[in-house]
Amino acid sequence: MSSDPSAVNGSTSRRTALLATLALLAMTACWGSTFFLIKDLLERVPTVDFLAVRFLIAGGAMLLIAPRAVARLPPDVRRRALVLGALYGVGQILQTAGLAHTPASVSGFITGLYVVATPLFAAVVLKSRITPATWGAVVLATTGLGVLTLDGFSIGYGEAITLVAALLYAAHIVALGAWSRPADALGMSILQILVIAAICLVAALVSGEPGIVLPERGTDWLNLVYMALFAGAAALLAQTWAQAHLPATRSAIIMSMEPVFAAFFAVLLGGESLTVRMLGGGLLVLAAMLVVELVPRRHVEGEVTHLAV
Repeated sequence: MSSDPSAVNGSTSRRTALLATLALLAMTACWGSTFFLIKDLLERVPTVDFLAVRFLIAGGAMLLIAPRAVARLPPDVRRRALVLGALYGVGQILQTAGLAHTPASVSGFITGLYVVATPLFAAVVLKSRITPATWGAVVLATTGLGVLTLDGFSIGYGEAITLVAALLYAAHIVALGAWSRPADALGMSILQILVIAAICLVAALVSGEPGIVLPERGTDWLNLVYMALFAGAAALLAQTWAQAHLPATRSAIIMSMEPVFAAFFAVLLGGESLTVRMLGGGLLVLAAMLVVELVPRRHVEGEVTHLAV
């Protein structure tokens, strides 16, 4: 048995990275499971109203569980969580607005371009070194997203604001990777969700509809609570903790599995048929994830540099 401390630390680090990868995959699967639920719910509840209620429930539940977590955060960490929540919240609104002007499949592909933007932001902001293997994985993931989602493509207002949303998501991933620490994960997650809820609530109130439209069916409330607690609160907590242990681009490539899980659940539970495009696109995205997980890395992206504000 080896008594070398570096070997022990290396083994612990690998186990932690594996747990972080599994946490991101579980979060992505949870997100993917909500697509057909959201599609059904939005036939009866406006999008921004749904988002506001979802994140209010998520934030309220997390505050009940850990009421002092935000207060324990140092002031600089609180400022960072506010920025992160604003990035994600505005991204949600822009993505939603873009959906009104562009097909859902095109919106899904453009949103997934955060996989391309993340390594670019990481290289510029964090001075991270992006290896050829990582760029290859980015190309694989982007190609897979295109095969999985696209039937046609044109550039217009909807596509433009959806691209801005994708850039905001990429900025969120990079900043979260640079700023998050395991000890702060819970407090940062709660504060981010509260900021997202506030932004969505303001958008809902100024959208032209009087008040907030709430679901009327019991099943809609069950689905909404599931999306708030699991695909909202638990998912953001998992992402915040996992990104304290993984480079930003590696996280983005793992998260590009979201449309693959969405297609899987649509076939399994939503009644859709499995197509060759679904299978081919899903395999390409899976291959991208395996590249960043299994190809030996001396420094895939280098070390994550923690930013100051």
